Amino acid sequence: MRAQDVTSEWLSSVLGAEVGPVTAQRIGDGHIGVNVRIAMPDADASLPRSVVVKLPATDETSLTTAAMLRHYERETRFYLELASTVDMRVPACLYGDWTAETNAFVLVLEDMAPATQGDQLTGCTLEQARDAVRELAKLHGPRWDDPTLYDVDWIEHDRGDDPDAGAGLAMMWQMFFPGFAGTYRSHLSAEEYELAERFGSVIGTWRGGRTGPKTITHGDYRLDNMLFATAEGGPPVTVVDWQTPAHGSPITDLSYFIGAGLLPPERREHERELVAVYLQALGAYGIVLDQSWVWEQYRRDAFAGLTVAAMASQIVTLNDRSEAMFGAMAQRHLRQALDLDAFSLI
Repeated sequence: MRAQDVTSEWLSSVLGAEVGPVTAQRIGDGHIGVNVRIAMPDADASLPRSVVVKLPATDETSLTTAAMLRHYERETRFYLELASTVDMRVPACLYGDWTAETNAFVLVLEDMAPATQGDQLTGCTLEQARDAVRELAKLHGPRWDDPTLYDVDWIEHDRGDDPDAGAGLAMMWQMFFPGFAGTYRSHLSAEEYELAERFGSVIGTWRGGRTGPKTITHGDYRLDNMLFATAEGGPPVTVVDWQTPAHGSPITDLSYFIGAGLLPPERREHERELVAVYLQALGAYGIVLDQSWVWEQYRRDAFAGLTVAAMASQIVTLNDRSEAMFGAMAQRHLRQALDLDAFSLI
C-alpha cells in the first residue's frame, strides 16, 4: 500500500464511518516507514478531523531491512497487542494491518498535533528530558519482570548471560563497522574513534553479559521518536516508532536516551538527576532498585547507542540529516562512554 492508496473511500471502510474529502501531507523523516497526515475536515462526527497513516518505505534498501528485522510486523502488533498493557502515552491506533506474505502494513494513528517532534541533532531541554524518563518508567513498570512476556513470540528476548547473542552481535559489528568508519570517522575525535575500535574487540562480551530485571523496551528511545507538547497543547511527551520493541534490560533504554538526547555538557551535569527521576517514577509501580547497580548498568550501556548508530546507518538509505544524526549519536555515546569509563565494566 502506498500514500496514493489512502483515499476517502478506503478510510471510510477501515474507520467505519464516512470520511469525506481528504488531503495528504507527508510528515517526519522516517528511515523505515512513511508517515502521512490526512486531513478530513468533513468526516463523520464520530471521527477526528485528521489522522496519521504510517506506510512502508519506498526504497528497496529500507524495505529489505524492514523485512529482515520484522519491523512492520512488530510495530503493527505492538499497537494491536501490547500498547494497551503499558501506561506510556502512545498514539491511539484506529486501524492496523500487517500481511505476512508480502510484509505490507498500514497503521491509522491518532494525530498528536499540535505536539512537535523532538530533534536528535539539537537535543532537548532539561524539562523535556525529565518528562521523557518519567514516561519511560510508564513503559517499563507495568510489565516489570513479567514472565508472560516470554510468550510473546514476535519480539526478541534478552535472556541475560547469552553467549550466542554476544557472538551474533560481534559478527554483525565486523560486517558493518568498516562501512561506518569510512563515513563517520571524521565525526569523531581520535580518542572517540580509538574507543570504538577497542569496543569492537569486546562487543560480544558486552552483549552476552547483561543481567538484571527484564521488561518491555522501546529499543530506539530517542528524540526523533518523541512528540512534545507545545504552548497550544498536547501531552508532555508521546512516543512513536515502535518497530523495535523487545523484552530486555530497561536501563538500556534509559542510557540510550540520556546519552544522545542531551548535548554532552548538559548530560554530564544532569544525568545522575535524570536517573534518579526515572527511579522515582518506577516507584509508582512498587519497584525499588539498588541505585549503585542501576548506575553501573547505566554506565555500561553507554555503548548501546554506538551499536545502533554503527549498524543502522549501514542498512537504511541515508539523506543529509540522517547521516548527521547517526554521526551525532555515535559521537555523543562515545563521549558518554569515555566520561563514565564504561569500558572498564566490560
